[in-house]
Amino acid sequence: MSEPVKTPADFWFDPLCPWAWLTSRWMLEVEKVRPVQVRWHVMSLAVLNENKLDELPAQYAENMRPGGKAWGPVRVVIAAQQLHGDEVVGKLYTALGTRIHNAGEGVTREAIAAALADAGLPADLIDYADKDTYDAELRASHKEGIDLVGQEVGTPVIAVPGPDGDQIAFFGPVVTPAPKGEQAAKLWDGTLMVASIPGFFEIKRTRTQAPQFD
Repeated sequence: MSEPVKTPADFWFDPLCPWAWLTSRWMLEVEKVRPVQVRWHVMSLAVLNENKLDELPAQYAENMRPGGKAWGPVRVVIAAQQLHGDEVVGKLYTALGTRIHNAGEGVTREAIAAALADAGLPADLIDYADKDTYDAELRASHKEGIDLVGQEVGTPVIAVPGPDGDQIAFFGPVVTPAPKGEQAAKLWDGTLMVASIPGFFEIKRTRTQAPQFD
């Protein structure tokens, strides 16, 4: 019996965001319980916020500014993709997120370097954290994702093929902890159901928990 055809789910992330990290771990669960194949893409909170820094809290804005903490991880990921192919993006994201979020190492040069080693990638990719070599490609990847949902959201963005050949795209879901097993399947099915309704834009409630990492 042949394997079911898997639906591609394009996932745009910024390694800095703990909520996107939790959603990405949920998507790995979805792959186990639904015929879905995640394709990983980088987006950038620094690019998203570069024209509204004065509206942001001071520390957050500092991270988004040129030379701030938000630039290093996304630049390293896009450099890895450009130099070593799309297949390394998910692996490097997992390595970065595990260290930055689960292990609590934060966005440091040491954590990024260790993540490269964990992912089996060349150590000299760390040098791209401070270079704009692939910023055009980073901005193009970011634009591809954010254009699907608009400028008033963040990371993650997920897109899947729609029934008429268009794309169903949405920000989120924002959830903690990352659902597993049947809960992961139910959230996937429900998210696709509401996101596929023309004219549906938002469902939300106040966050009452901080991100909970496994």
